[in-house]
Amino acid sequence: TKISKFLDKILRPIFDDKCKDTTIIDGASLITKLSKYNKKDLLKPTTLFCTFDIRNLYTMLPQEEALNILMKFLTTNGYRKVKGISIDTIKKLASIVIKDNVFAYGSKIYKQTTGGAMGSSFTLTLANIFLSEWQKKLVEEQTKTGELYGRYIDDVFMTWNKSEEELRILLDDANTWNPNIKLDYKINKSLPFLDLLLRNNNGTLATSVYHKPAVEPYITPFTSDHPRHVFANIIKTSLERATRYSSTFEEFNNERRDVKLMLLYNGYPSTYIENEFTKYFFEYKSTSPFLQYIDQEKNYIQMRQKLLGQPTFRQSQVALSAAQANKDNDLGENPINQPGKNIKTKQKKKFQILERNYSYIIHTKEDSIHVNVICIKYTKTSFNERQQWIHT
Repeated sequence: TKISKFLDKILRPIFDDKCKDTTIIDGASLITKLSKYNKKDLLKPTTLFCTFDIRNLYTMLPQEEALNILMKFLTTNGYRKVKGISIDTIKKLASIVIKDNVFAYGSKIYKQTTGGAMGSSFTLTLANIFLSEWQKKLVEEQTKTGELYGRYIDDVFMTWNKSEEELRILLDDANTWNPNIKLDYKINKSLPFLDLLLRNNNGTLATSVYHKPAVEPYITPFTSDHPRHVFANIIKTSLERATRYSSTFEEFNNERRDVKLMLLYNGYPSTYIENEFTKYFFEYKSTSPFLQYIDQEKNYIQMRQKLLGQPTFRQSQVALSAAQANKDNDLGENPINQPGKNIKTKQKKKFQILERNYSYIIHTKEDSIHVNVICIKYTKTSFNERQQWIHT
């Protein structure tokens, strides 16, 4: 819905900014975090990796608790208003998105009482903010010992240098912190996380691409009606991932062969693949010349370091979002409580939001009579019309 997209647009930058230290953006960002961890001599031959995912996060999110945590998150970070809207109004708008979800089955109408709508952009942001509060004990524990903690939505990665039994005790305890949040964890010296395979080889970090069996080797077929540049981008993206993720020249060559086989399987002509491979390697050509393929490990390491120093597309998106966190936001006093302040009359704004079971009309007025007032008027299908004024 438009309310969901609007809340996500104004709140996600704040999350991206305030929680960047514990957020894993993609596999490349995890490699960067682990490289810093390794430089501190914290990666030992006995270091364990741990990953866990949270079961059914979106549909098990406790609604009222999540809304309260949203308010705590904003106030703790000093926000009184976000884009001119008070946090009290934000909570009421968020409540509409989370709580007013109904569906019909047979002759009955059901209302969702736990979790949020799947596919809702705001549900994702609210879940991220909720987990940023839930994970604080784990983050504190990891910070005390210098260990790594990072989360990508409902997937978490941790390092551990104590006994495996102590780690299991901690994770089993975490399973009791909230009845709606349950973890499924794995502990090992070699584990996949997202599309990255991580290995602790006797104190040396090794990484490579992890292929999920349910997803690959299927990609956009060459016979589809997509513009030609789409196919070139698929090849370039696959090779960039191979370069970033492959910690050794041997791993890179193995992945390069897998990429070629995947492309052939999906109908890409061999000559087209060879030409695109050549273009990619030419971009990173160094003073030691190499043509179609890199034939020296030194050349590969140079190319990889150059690429790792550049942000991925997703990292650039998140950085741009985080930069907007404090733009046009009020972290000070609410102007309505400041006497003697002249309030200019602004043109009334109106937009309509349509859903399957609801029709919302949001009016905002900022004149001398209706200072920071939002009217939400919505009609439920087969129900009476309802109107509510919310003072911000």
